Amino acid sequence: MRREYDFSNARPNPYVERLKQSVTIRLDSRALEYFKDLSTRTGIPYQTLINLYLRDCALNKRKLKLTWKPPKRARSNKRLKLTGARK
Repeated sequence: MRREYDFSNARPNPYVERLKQSVTIRLDSRALEYFKDLSTRTGIPYQTLINLYLRDCALNKRKLKLTWKPPKRARSNKRLKLTGARK
């Protein structure tokens, strides 16, 4: 490896906006099954479909109408009530 490199003619990465970040997310089986089925029908990988859906929600500033009561003891999603999506 060289001691010094010449970056005087370098230009910014044009794909920096497209870079994706790897995250771990826990999805319930029904949500995952929905996107995998949609993936089979469309030929688009299910991770891409989930990303497209979440990006659409972010761009359109969609907000869920939900109520959340934190559990007293055990961690559970049983107290999460999803009452519908709003724009």
